[in-house]
Amino acid sequence: MRCVIARFPFDLTKSGVLASMKSVKPEPVVGEFVIIGRRQYPVKQVGQVITRQDRRDFSSAEVVRAMTLLGFTCRGLPQATATPPRGFTSLQRASAMLGTPVAV
Repeated sequence: MRCVIARFPFDLTKSGVLASMKSVKPEPVVGEFVIIGRRQYPVKQVGQVITRQDRRDFSSAEVVRAMTLLGFTCRGLPQATATPPRGFTSLQRASAMLGTPVAV
C-alpha cells in the first residue's frame, strides 16, 4: 500500500512492517501506540523504524493512519478519570465512571 509520511511516499505492507519490527525492543508507551504482534510500540518509534526518518519529521497521526490502513490496531492511553465520591451506590459509581452522555 502506498502512503505518504512526512511528504515522502512509502510502499508499505503488513508483512514488511512485521519483519521490520520483529527485532526491535518496544520503548515505554507514553501516548498513542500500535499493537504489532503481541507488543505495544509507541507510534513515533514505529514511524522511525519503517521510514528511517527522524521522529520530528512526521506526525503521529500520519503513522496511525498508515498502520490502521494496513490492519494494525492503534490506540491512545485512556484519560485518567476522577474517582466518584463516596456514598454512591454501585450503580451510581459505575454510571459516574462511564461519564455523562453528550447532548446532541
